[in-house]
Amino acid sequence: MEEYGLPRLLLFLSLSLAPPAASQPPPGCRRQCGNVTVPYPFGIGAGCHRGAAARGGFALECDGGRRPPRLTVSGYGHEVAAISLTTAEATVLLNASRACYDRPGDPDGRIVSLREQPMALNGSAFLFSSMKSKFVSIGCPGLAYFNDGEGYYVTGCMSVCRPSERALPGSCRGDDGCCQSNIPLGLDSYRPYLGSFGRRRRRGSQEQEATFMANTTACSYTFMVDAMWFWLAGSHFNRTGDFAVPVVLDWAIRDAPTCAAARRDPDTYACRSARSVCLESSNGPGYVCNCTDGYQGNPYVTDGCTDVDECQHREEFPCYGVCVNTPGSFTCTCPKGSSGNATIQDGCRPDSKFTPALKAVIGASAGVFLLLLACFSAHLWLQKRRLLRAKRRFFEQNGGLLLQQQLGSLASSGVAFKIFSEEEMARATDGFAEARVLGRGGQGVVYKGVLADGSAVAVKKSRVVDAKQVKEFAREMLILSQINHRNVVKLLGCCLEVEVPMLVYEFVPNGSLHAHIHAGGGELEFLRLPAGARLRVAAESANALAYMHSSASPPILHRDVKSANILLDGELSAKVSDFGASRLAPAAGEAAVATLVQGTLGYLDPEYLLTSQLTCKSDVYSFAVVLLELLTGRKAFVPVEDEEEEDEGGLAFAFISAAQAGRHREIMDPKVMEEIGTEVLDEAAELVIRCLSMVGDERPTMKEVADKLHKLTAQAERRRTPAASVENSIDD
Repeated sequence: MEEYGLPRLLLFLSLSLAPPAASQPPPGCRRQCGNVTVPYPFGIGAGCHRGAAARGGFALECDGGRRPPRLTVSGYGHEVAAISLTTAEATVLLNASRACYDRPGDPDGRIVSLREQPMALNGSAFLFSSMKSKFVSIGCPGLAYFNDGEGYYVTGCMSVCRPSERALPGSCRGDDGCCQSNIPLGLDSYRPYLGSFGRRRRRGSQEQEATFMANTTACSYTFMVDAMWFWLAGSHFNRTGDFAVPVVLDWAIRDAPTCAAARRDPDTYACRSARSVCLESSNGPGYVCNCTDGYQGNPYVTDGCTDVDECQHREEFPCYGVCVNTPGSFTCTCPKGSSGNATIQDGCRPDSKFTPALKAVIGASAGVFLLLLACFSAHLWLQKRRLLRAKRRFFEQNGGLLLQQQLGSLASSGVAFKIFSEEEMARATDGFAEARVLGRGGQGVVYKGVLADGSAVAVKKSRVVDAKQVKEFAREMLILSQINHRNVVKLLGCCLEVEVPMLVYEFVPNGSLHAHIHAGGGELEFLRLPAGARLRVAAESANALAYMHSSASPPILHRDVKSANILLDGELSAKVSDFGASRLAPAAGEAAVATLVQGTLGYLDPEYLLTSQLTCKSDVYSFAVVLLELLTGRKAFVPVEDEEEEDEGGLAFAFISAAQAGRHREIMDPKVMEEIGTEVLDEAAELVIRCLSMVGDERPTMKEVADKLHKLTAQAERRRTPAASVENSIDD
């Protein structure tokens, strides 16, 4: 049984002892305030809302003296921007807290303007949404946190500004003047606190000042905010002074902890419509109501769930004959004097002129045939109706309605993220044709698509529809939404009308690094990636993984680093892809234990294979195998029947054995050795040996690997440049 804690228990007891809730609103209640619709159980004015008390129930107030009118929560004063019955959510506006300094760049500066804006929900039907709201702080240097209603610390974060010449890719990660933190379930109060760090505590601390006081801002801001709204705003979020941001709240009927408890008292049970269903609240005690399939409307009022008239929605329920609406469904037949399938265009044909004798002969068989046709047509209608319902349900479950609202409000800001329909994805990929397959992975299939505007994209679709696949696609979307790096594939949009959301990426035209090294085994194929470019591609890939390990917030473990998951764009620059197996890195001092070891044979870290403990060093081992592929031109793993080409099944084992015997140059690709030189090659081999250590703690970090590869790339480039100059002089 879920434990809500003492604050949640007190909230439930206070609501349980409240006067009996009003079961129905009286006629004539106001249901609109400006652009905001006010559905029951919410209401404006006495008796128009559920609950007798103005504070703690669903009472709202509309200030018509403002232009536009302003809707607020009665007794709390929070401005309401939207209310949703389907998702049991409300969007309210919260003023950002602000702290300004008299001398921003001076460590001795003092706060001259402080405005901390709290928000209290205790005793109401609302709780802060832990899934859709985040705590954000902006400013350099900034330290922000907030307490709950009892004064206890909940969460916080700190931010600084790195110098512009040392800026790292990504957004709102803590070192770019912005930081963010998740909030827990069951939160009903928010009291923010703003401060600073790095300012002078004692004389002579210049090192501390240089670390934290670079690029200081005059003011720091903090606020609770709708996470999707803030993410879509992105780099366009640049506000100063006083401003408000949207916050998502979860609401529920909280005078009973569960649906079973609520049904025991029919007088106060909130699901009043005969076509309604009760659902447990996902945030705190209580329950919410929804209309059953085939019905829509307000389940909180008597007869509020009304039948969907499919005949009035021909675009969703096609009918080219006589359409008759029925409770929860509809029928579609051909007009009198015709027959056929009325659900398709030109499906009805005029009846032929039969003589009475002929009718008598074929009457019985025609009756049987029409009966079978009617049954088959009814089956098709039901299947199509279920498909359309499923699309609507999946779209709402995957947050489509809220995402559409957010994109509509940010259309003028140039946000590139787009929601695609299932039909658009099918047209773009020729119905997910086999010829369009770019690759297959453990979590799905990737297709090449061409959108209506002619732009090429990559569409990832799950092959297996189960709960595990849904979580993996959701994880990849969450991870990619936080990554903004030139060497990581860019997420362009998604399709939410299916059970498992499909992701739409930028199309990387030159395929995978694995294909460039190994495709066909012929020399021409091998030379598609010049030998001199091998170290550069390795350095770019290492740079992307180092960003995920060190700069992403929170850090990310890829868990499936291999040459097939590194793509090459038109300039042969590396782009790391396929995050379906990725996981967030464990906190400092903790070890994440995988219940199922994932990876690709030949790239798997032996320490991870033995202990099942996830660390950043597992990605380092896998990347070392990719680097060996680039230096040797050999495959990471060769099956037993193919071992005539390779002495050993595993490239890593073969290299370590050769290195221990001093023969590592023998397995290197001659063209690579000629391009980069033996000195650079030996240093690269030494780096590979460190990365392939059986003990993870002895391996370097990805940041160290990336720095070393950049140095080796520059060293190899300097070696080639004089040779090129001599050749030019000889030609002249």
